[in-house]
Amino acid sequence: MVNLRDIENAREEIKDIIHKTPLLESELLNAQAGRKIFLKAEHMQKTGSFKIRGAANAVKQAVQEGAKFITAASSGNHGQAVAFIAGKLGIPAVIVVPEDANRAKVAAIEAYGGKVEYCGFTSADRIPRAKELAEENGGVYIPPYDHPNIIAGQGTVGLEILEQLPDVDVIVVPVGGGGLISGILTAVKESKPDVRIIGVEPESGNDTFLSLETGKITAVSGTQSIADGLRTSQPGGLTFPILQKYIDGIVLVTEEEIKYAMQFFIERTKQLIEPSAATAIAAVLTGKAGKQDEKIAVVLSGGNIDLLELRTCLPD
Repeated sequence: MVNLRDIENAREEIKDIIHKTPLLESELLNAQAGRKIFLKAEHMQKTGSFKIRGAANAVKQAVQEGAKFITAASSGNHGQAVAFIAGKLGIPAVIVVPEDANRAKVAAIEAYGGKVEYCGFTSADRIPRAKELAEENGGVYIPPYDHPNIIAGQGTVGLEILEQLPDVDVIVVPVGGGGLISGILTAVKESKPDVRIIGVEPESGNDTFLSLETGKITAVSGTQSIADGLRTSQPGGLTFPILQKYIDGIVLVTEEEIKYAMQFFIERTKQLIEPSAATAIAAVLTGKAGKQDEKIAVVLSGGNIDLLELRTCLPD
């Protein structure tokens, strides 16, 4: 299991690559939520999301171990992050994307120097192809969340929050496969165990919520949430035990609550976030996470969104 030292080592590995993102405040957001909120601005991170932290740590360590070729299976933030860091290190990377991948996301991957290969429509199609390409070329497949170096890299978000807001009471984190929150849980709970950490999922993608209820990894299917970065079918085999050990709770938000949070945040702060990040805002605005007398850090996980699709992410 990943530990605090792994995360501290990851911070040293990636410190010259990533941004130490700011902790922002919005008086209007505080007033609307009736809470003291601090926004961990990973939407301002390189490649537009927290994913570069884990990708940089995993790819760097793979290269140090002799890898000369990298693959990933993703049409979104993970694919962009892997392409970016591989390009920086001068290593060729192939990102396997679905046949119907968003053109803007594909263009971003290619802009970072990654080669794109189309394969099927689901992760069950893409992942085996990415692994096959890695094996054929003597390379390394970099998974999106269920890998110790990925988890350790994402955990650096937690270290930064503790440094920027030492008296934080609650940290609210969007949950997909669990790489981000399991890293933050490890960093924070092994440093300041009294800090509460609350995960947020869309109601229609509540695999981690169900898994924690049943005590075993439980899959869901057919997730249609606008929070596309959180559409995993189940938590990871490495991430789930960390959640079981440390997490203080999972809350669920509706599609309308996510859309309202998107609109409110964009209108009032003039900053663009993606729907996955808006889930954490929604949890605080609805009073589902954090109390009025607490200092609440909300992780804005990313800001990558196709502007042509933005209207569908706002209330009717």
